[in-house]
Amino acid sequence: MRWDPSQYLKFAGHRLRPAIDLMNQIPAEAPAEIVDLGCGTGNVTRMLAQRWPRAAITGVDSSAEMLGDAAETLPVVKWQAADVTTWRPLAPVEVLYSNAALHWLGDHGELFAHLFAQVRPGGWLAVQMPRNFDAPSHATINELADEARWRPALAPLVQPSPTHPPAFYYDVLAGAAADLNIWETEYLQVLEGDDPVAEWTKGTWLRPFLAALDPADRPDFEAAYRARMRVAYPRRPDGKTLFPFRRLFLIAQRG
Repeated sequence: MRWDPSQYLKFAGHRLRPAIDLMNQIPAEAPAEIVDLGCGTGNVTRMLAQRWPRAAITGVDSSAEMLGDAAETLPVVKWQAADVTTWRPLAPVEVLYSNAALHWLGDHGELFAHLFAQVRPGGWLAVQMPRNFDAPSHATINELADEARWRPALAPLVQPSPTHPPAFYYDVLAGAAADLNIWETEYLQVLEGDDPVAEWTKGTWLRPFLAALDPADRPDFEAAYRARMRVAYPRRPDGKTLFPFRRLFLIAQRG
């Protein structure tokens, strides 16, 4: 499943804000090593390097397209292509950071236990994930995919919310944590342009659904989705569109 970095970065400012909020809450003062797991195009990796300039930083991602963009803009970072679900460092890391990546992966109980085990004692696991999958922006995709015309191609992609309530992650991590901070924030994003919510999801959650369709069917599916987004998220009198978006954060120190 190929990523389109240019589509993803259309709303780079809004996407970076929770990444910065997560980074600013990490208590580590001078970590020697940081891994950015699911680093994408490296926008956040660059900020990690700016905050901790003496740290050895590795960006890990499964997308060759994203890593290609990242390596061009930040050659001082070590870039590694790997499957996040099976990734293991050579030695436990001091800060394992992941922004807006782990919701793409299944079995969060096993995944988060595995990732926390890659953190050295006293080190930190810091994660941010969307938890907006019940909102019209995401639920509508499943609703359309379940219609008779689209079901044969899209039924395998329909799933419940991949991100669980905060208590789930507490139960997974608390037993091995010396400190655990979990919270949620809903950002009221003010978007500009035509059909901005559809443009947003086209760079993320809508992308695999469009890719699974026959090219001749994609325009009709996308047009139906855009029409529903214009109703769910109407343009304001000033031309802007309000897009509330909830995100889950956790920072766990390994005991």
